[in-house]
Amino acid sequence: MALKVASCIRFARPRLLWSMLTYHPCSDAPAARACEAAGSSAAFESAIRSLKNNLQPERLTRVLDSTSDLNLALRIFKWASSQRIFVHTADTYACMISKLGAVGNCDEMDILLKEMIKLNVPVLDKILNDLVQYLISKNRYDEALLVVQNACSGKLKLSVSSCNVVLCGLAKEGRGLRPFVRAYMEIVKAGVLPDADTLNWLIEALCGAGRLDLALIQFDRMSKKRCTPNSHTFKILITALCSHGRADESVELFEKMLQLRCIPDISFYFQVLPVFCKFNKPKEASKLHQMMKQNGLQLDLHLYSALIRCLCENRLLDAAVTTFKEMTASGHTPMANTYVNVVDCYCTFAQFHKAVSFLEENDVAETEPYNVLLRAFGKAARLRDSVSYLEEFQKRGLVDCQSWNTVITQFCNEGNIRRASELIGRMVLSSFTADESTYSSVVSCYCRLGLYKNALDMFRKVSVGNLLLNSESFSQLVECLCHTKRIQEAAEVFKYHCKRGCSLRSKSLDMLIQGSCMAGMIREAIRMRSLAVCTGTSCTFSTYNTIIQALFQLKKEKDALLILAQMLMEGCVLDSYAYNVLLRCFLTKETVLEAAILFNRMVNDGFVPDQETFELLVPDMAVFSLLSTVSESLLKVVNIDGVMSPRISNIIIYGLIKEGFKNEACKFLDQMLDKGWVPDSKTHSVLVGTVDGKEATEVNNVYQKTDDDIVSNILLEGLE
Repeated sequence: MALKVASCIRFARPRLLWSMLTYHPCSDAPAARACEAAGSSAAFESAIRSLKNNLQPERLTRVLDSTSDLNLALRIFKWASSQRIFVHTADTYACMISKLGAVGNCDEMDILLKEMIKLNVPVLDKILNDLVQYLISKNRYDEALLVVQNACSGKLKLSVSSCNVVLCGLAKEGRGLRPFVRAYMEIVKAGVLPDADTLNWLIEALCGAGRLDLALIQFDRMSKKRCTPNSHTFKILITALCSHGRADESVELFEKMLQLRCIPDISFYFQVLPVFCKFNKPKEASKLHQMMKQNGLQLDLHLYSALIRCLCENRLLDAAVTTFKEMTASGHTPMANTYVNVVDCYCTFAQFHKAVSFLEENDVAETEPYNVLLRAFGKAARLRDSVSYLEEFQKRGLVDCQSWNTVITQFCNEGNIRRASELIGRMVLSSFTADESTYSSVVSCYCRLGLYKNALDMFRKVSVGNLLLNSESFSQLVECLCHTKRIQEAAEVFKYHCKRGCSLRSKSLDMLIQGSCMAGMIREAIRMRSLAVCTGTSCTFSTYNTIIQALFQLKKEKDALLILAQMLMEGCVLDSYAYNVLLRCFLTKETVLEAAILFNRMVNDGFVPDQETFELLVPDMAVFSLLSTVSESLLKVVNIDGVMSPRISNIIIYGLIKEGFKNEACKFLDQMLDKGWVPDSKTHSVLVGTVDGKEATEVNNVYQKTDDDIVSNILLEGLE
């Protein structure tokens, strides 16, 4: 054995010597390199002197351990390798490998691992296991995996616990599924039999990558691998299934866990119970609660709060109240949200007086639970009770500005502006300042009552204080002013809010844009559209169409094209109706080429023009010699019932021949003949080449019979 080891070392010695001779420390400054080299050489010489007369493995290991400079330690190790009378042991290799692994020097580490494994000594298994544990403690997962790989190639078996440590590290570091599976396969190839922890880490990695079905397959195969799923297994799968919207499957798995009599550990309770609560599984959450009590475990404040919220959301009022009492008896101080949940549940069953008693018994000082009660009175149309309890809570100092706003809004929603105004006065006298919510409710009420002047006055009062209406009231006010033809005032309200980032409803924006265009405020409408887009209000096709139509009526075709470009860039979805309207708009002398492009896009998007639009489009394409530009699109719609007619076919064939596209004309002629239609005399004449220039001009004049006024009338009819 000694001869074999010595032979291995002598074989490796030339390579080690070459590495030693070619080693150069790196530094930017020459002077620094010189000083560093001098210091390193001195330390090296000192270490060599201490080893020369006593070069034993134990002595070398102590020197390596005491050397903090990795490069110096490697030089000492390689010097020892070059000595004829010295043979490395597994311990000296392990010492040097651990130092290399701790700094991530995988290349040198791999070389020494291969040399160490060739020693083939009985202690190698233990040393390799210790190496893995050490490297994992330093968060060196790749280096630990390198040890596993070398152990596998050397037919050495690592313990399953060491392998699990590697898998655990990779899983917690979040490297992804591929590196994890690679490590798992190395462990399998090493012949290490997996235990439940090994498979748990595999299942967790699969769940983390969203491969839940594969994870469930591995779960089903655990018994074949002589492993029994434990609490950790079920915790991983139940949590993953719930988070991926498969809560019902998680319930089935939980039931299977109970059937297998698998005892949950404490981490299972604290992780799975809130998951069941979050995904609305009150029965299973309550079951876990009971199991915890049976095992002498107590819920913490957050678990209690989650369970009570889940029970309240599922209208399990008695269970929620019982759990609440248990929580307070355990010494926990409920959070404000817990009171809110219980009060809301009481109000769901119209048990308002019990809700009040609940708050009084628990001496609740937070205002939000009382506000929930006030809102519930409003929903139940019990406005008297709402005012009565507001006054009572006010005396006890249990209301805030939101409390007043809640009751004021209830009267505004009922259209009782007088009572709402009285409450606002009392609110101010009680040292509460009316805020945006207060004003928004009043403005909304004025709008519903048609009192636009009062609503506008209230808005101006709001603007003086640099406040904002909420989006709903803002939109209602704009619509109210548009209905009464007060476009200037509507634009004033719009600009004030949009410049402060408040968004407007799309319907309200459409009304404002349409009203502005009808009032001749085209430029203003375009600016308001841009401002609305900046605040996140989506513009519908109706908004764009209103502007485009107005621009065409003012003969501003270039501006209309710009709006169309913006419309497409902003991702406005065009349907069949939108395409038809736009095509009719663009069938003018100045924009007919754009109409051709739009028609091609329409057909490519799978839409077909209606009969009216089509019979306007084809003659105009013929007049301006653009039939060849749209011939492919025309071929796609030629067989659709109700679109083509003998007249349209004659126009297409005649026009294509005059444009010099006889092959395309023949395709339409074939389609025409297949339908049993006969070319008219003029189309027949041009087909046989007997039409002179004069006749062609007359034909063009016949087809050019739609003037701008007729087009405008058609567009207006289509928008009514």
